[in-house]
Amino acid sequence: MTAPAIDSQIKVFGGVDTHQDTHTAAALDAAGAILGSRQFPANAAGYAALLAWLTGLGAVVRVGIEGTSSYGAGLAAVLRAVGVTVVEVDRPDRSTRRRRGKSDPIDAEAAARAVLAGHVTGVAKTHDGVVECIRVLRIARSSARDQRADCLRRLKSVLVTAPEALRAQLRGLSDPKLVATCAALRPARSDAGTPVTATKLAIRALGRRYAELTEELADLDELIQPLVAQANPALLEVHGVGPEVAAQLLVTVGDNPHRLHSEAAFAMLCGVAPLPASSGKTNRHRLNRGGDRQANNALWRIALCRMKTHAPTRDYVTRRTAEGLSKLEIIRCLKRYIARDLYRILVPEITENDLALAA
Repeated sequence: MTAPAIDSQIKVFGGVDTHQDTHTAAALDAAGAILGSRQFPANAAGYAALLAWLTGLGAVVRVGIEGTSSYGAGLAAVLRAVGVTVVEVDRPDRSTRRRRGKSDPIDAEAAARAVLAGHVTGVAKTHDGVVECIRVLRIARSSARDQRADCLRRLKSVLVTAPEALRAQLRGLSDPKLVATCAALRPARSDAGTPVTATKLAIRALGRRYAELTEELADLDELIQPLVAQANPALLEVHGVGPEVAAQLLVTVGDNPHRLHSEAAFAMLCGVAPLPASSGKTNRHRLNRGGDRQANNALWRIALCRMKTHAPTRDYVTRRTAEGLSKLEIIRCLKRYIARDLYRILVPEITENDLALAA
């Protein structure tokens, strides 16, 4: 007996709820009728089985995946490789979960319905280019930076209760000299039972750890900076944009920047697009607390730098201050303008082929 022929006229819209070990998929047709749901293992064999199951139902139009940058990254890459459009789907809101309950098939179906209704259109990031290399290296850099700061805090907290003779020796030193002095101490290990020696051993260990992390940070910066220049050399020429800020903006945009269809979309992604909060005779906008907060911080750093060293920005601040705006309000305006300028650099001119890939 031959297998039944696949009806290629059926348009399939998929949704996937992702977890560490399993992915649950649901499929709908163009009318919203459920075609089925099924669970697959979260590995290469499972990704292939999920794709075969979807394509066996009809012509796959789009698939919405929760967590395309976490547990769903592997599946998203497999689907994109065969030309399936993958969009990022947020988890269902709490009101929906209160009405319908919570289970993996329910969440997968909700993702599929969001795709079908057009409520989610954001093309997922790819993870196969130089920006992905920058992202993973910055994870290590961020960890080293935070641990180094923690070492310094702990070293200073130990000195608060240290014996007075040791405190007097180290009092008034700058942070670099304090760390270097502590790392150079040579207390006798055999005398670790006395408070002075034990304190010296502790601050020496913290000082040496701080120095090791500083060396690790410098090594990671040597790797990251050439990659940033390779990914977008024009970005480093912008006033107020250094390697660290540029790296963050590149990671925010991703390896496929054309998924951002406008500078307004980029501003919303960075949390600098004012949100309307008007009602009746009141016409106003409120602060946007959404978006990528690290990208928002990068724009804030650019704005502060320009307020100090960029003549046109200083003139703008003077004019807007005379109009009655506060410093915080002026910075919010500046971040929006900066996002508009950076979008043209981060997202090159879009061709018809680029639009087709981002669709």
